[in-house]
Amino acid sequence: MNVLDTLIWLVNFPASHGYAMVFIAGFSILGLFAMSVSGASPVSALRRVREREGLLHDQRPPRGRTRGRVARITFRILAFLMLANLVIGILSLTGVPVTRAYIYEHGETAQATRDGDWVTFTASDGVEYTLESNFFTPAVYPDRDVYLPSGDPVTVRYLPGHPQAFVIDSARGQR
Repeated sequence: MNVLDTLIWLVNFPASHGYAMVFIAGFSILGLFAMSVSGASPVSALRRVREREGLLHDQRPPRGRTRGRVARITFRILAFLMLANLVIGILSLTGVPVTRAYIYEHGETAQATRDGDWVTFTASDGVEYTLESNFFTPAVYPDRDVYLPSGDPVTVRYLPGHPQAFVIDSARGQR
């Protein structure tokens, strides 16, 4: 399995769900960055009150500081990942083929049918996949705005190791 195919497969999820990803990432970033601020945890606030009142008897560093530091770093990493998903979602909504060009160039072809927003095809290993190609971020490449009626057969290209990453081949037309 190709590492680049796996990376494209991972990036394809926020790209193919752009509308939802913009909202999920947009609101998640606010909370994740707030949680990553130093002193955001209730343990550190309690420690500050105890120090101010002179009630802190234990002079050794508490284990909570290390846990809090690890938690802040984790929240910061998650916040930057969500920021990347937000950018990918916005690019996908505006019509930029974030992953579709790679899938089109390196993918295997298969015959498929469309039923509304759902595309059904059988991969080379014999497994049948029914995947979403929604209205806001359609999985169509190179001509994103081509009209493809439901029920008609189409050609799809998918990554061999990750068939969930697919595009409808609009250059071949309907078959």
